[in-house]
Amino acid sequence: MKNIRNFCIIAHIDHGKSTLADRLLEYTKTLAEKDLQAQVLDNMDLERERGITIKSHAIQMNFNMDGQEYILNLIDTPGHVDFSYEVSRSIAACEGALLIVDATQGIQAQTISNLYMAIEHDLEIIPVMNKMDMDNAMPEEVEDQIVELIGCKRSDIIRASGKTGMGVEEILRAIVERVPAPKGDPDAPLQCLIFDSVFNAFRGIIAYFKIVNGTIHPGDLVKFIATGKEYDADEIGILKLDMVPQQSLSAGNVGYIISGIKTSREVKVGDTITHVKNPALHAIDGFEEVKPMVFAGVYPIETEDFEDLRAAIEKLQLNDASLTFEPESSIALGFGFRCGFLGMLHMEIVQERLDREFDMNVITTVPNVSYKVYTKKGELLEVHNPSGLPDVLAIDRIEEPYIRASIITRTEYIGQIMTLCLGKRGELVKQEYISGNRMELLFDMPLGEIVFDFYDKLKSISKGYASFDYHMNGYRASKLIKLDILLNGEPVDALSSLIHFDNAVALGRRMCEKLKELIPRQQFDIAVQAAIGAKIIARETIKAVRKDVTAKCYGGDISRKRKLLEKQKKGKKRMKQIGSVEVPQKAFLAVLKLD
Repeated sequence: MKNIRNFCIIAHIDHGKSTLADRLLEYTKTLAEKDLQAQVLDNMDLERERGITIKSHAIQMNFNMDGQEYILNLIDTPGHVDFSYEVSRSIAACEGALLIVDATQGIQAQTISNLYMAIEHDLEIIPVMNKMDMDNAMPEEVEDQIVELIGCKRSDIIRASGKTGMGVEEILRAIVERVPAPKGDPDAPLQCLIFDSVFNAFRGIIAYFKIVNGTIHPGDLVKFIATGKEYDADEIGILKLDMVPQQSLSAGNVGYIISGIKTSREVKVGDTITHVKNPALHAIDGFEEVKPMVFAGVYPIETEDFEDLRAAIEKLQLNDASLTFEPESSIALGFGFRCGFLGMLHMEIVQERLDREFDMNVITTVPNVSYKVYTKKGELLEVHNPSGLPDVLAIDRIEEPYIRASIITRTEYIGQIMTLCLGKRGELVKQEYISGNRMELLFDMPLGEIVFDFYDKLKSISKGYASFDYHMNGYRASKLIKLDILLNGEPVDALSSLIHFDNAVALGRRMCEKLKELIPRQQFDIAVQAAIGAKIIARETIKAVRKDVTAKCYGGDISRKRKLLEKQKKGKKRMKQIGSVEVPQKAFLAVLKLD
């Protein structure tokens, strides 16, 4: 055990984690020449296309130092704020972390939040300055920032470059020298912490674990503590680029177990595996339950695909434990699921993965957050969906979730960023200089306001320099109302939203105008209205497509024309009573993109 080192890589998005991981794998000859490709650990098509890491990936390397053979277990983690849950799970399976900072950009918001997470778990932090080969690198400034942030010595900071391979040997030596070996007793009762799982069509569910105490062999009868189910360990092994079966694994190791589990509900991330014969007395303190920030309805386009969608989401949840879902139904869209996501990027990725990996075509409703509604009887309801709101007269007050947002930016963009945040009902808590021309702004803001397009706007205002991170900060009472969209007097529940009173009229007007463009014309007039309760606040009319019935009347009395027009009008009126309006998928999506 004293020769094992478990470590992860944490950094802000785009600071070169995956590229540096490639160099480490190359240096330790974990990969054959033919397997070499850029970002080798990002094995999902989506990750390669977007150039971001979505999943944490574990891989084992062997490193020879001063005649001793060391086993290094590396876990590469995502950098985007929406995938911070992946990072927290990786951190729980490690004793050390490489903190990578881009020498051209300095410290950014996500670096700080991931660092605090690592410090809470008492990990040994090794600071690395990446991209030193760039012409615009600012090593002195960035070193000052790192020293100020973690209070290390300047000599502790390793200068490296993922592109050229500079500093890679130094990093590996630092891992062996500074990161403590895992603690644990190979002879104690078995305790393994599950930190990830994936679904394989042939082998069933494969769980990835870290052994805290004890030893496991193939063929052992094991038990999952949280679900209480028992299985035979058909195969255990370590994770290289592929899975490598082993005859035994003991405390301190990271590996996988295949036990022929078929249903996804039986494997929970954060669960503990132990032996049936000599069980551990208690489970390992796992992860906190993840709290979704954004909720949206996901519906199959064809109603009969409902069960297939359920199976697809369950399999996806194995690989992405931060996704939560529960069934719901809507008048307009039929049966579907109310899904909880960590943010808009997460929602987009889940939608894309459902399409690619499971061939599921889905409609997503307007995303919103969860509100607390207090009724006059003193009951407390949690509402995720505007249609779940009780009658207006029964509501005492509605509370909405607030976040504490930290924005790190250059001083020249401060004015515009403040305007943006104050326009989203934000309150400035404090602002302080971090170094030179960089400032940190702290705002209290309603989560509902940043759900849509806040992050995109922030990036475009600051030309990509502002970095953003947030955490929940309680609930506050707020003047919220339900905005309904009516087509021909019928409310379309998929388009209704809970919104702050001040923004309702403007949004209602814009939604009506947008829907007028997108809904195809019918044989009868369609009234598109926005309403708050019984009060209509905006209206647009989609004109009917009509045949020119008076074309055959040339000359003659006006009453002939009038008679034909009256007859047509009656037909249109009858049609309107029985006609229904189809809302195209484009319209649902366009409403999300209203700026």
